[in-house]
Amino acid sequence: MLVADFRAMTADELGTKLVELKKESFNLRFQGASGQLENTSRVRVVRRDIARIKTVLGEMQLAATQEKT
Repeated sequence: MLVADFRAMTADELGTKLVELKKESFNLRFQGASGQLENTSRVRVVRRDIARIKTVLGEMQLAATQEKT
């Protein structure tokens, strides 16, 4: 997904998506360890999406704290 897609989501939606991606990452690591992983590039995509979501959440928190002051 693109960063613009993540920025359009609410914090709750991003949290839910983050949990889903972390579960998928866990499953992909298991598949890789057992030799059942077919699409190895998916690991990289999931890892980067997790980083994008964490970045957007951090930006949201920073914006919220700056609004208070």
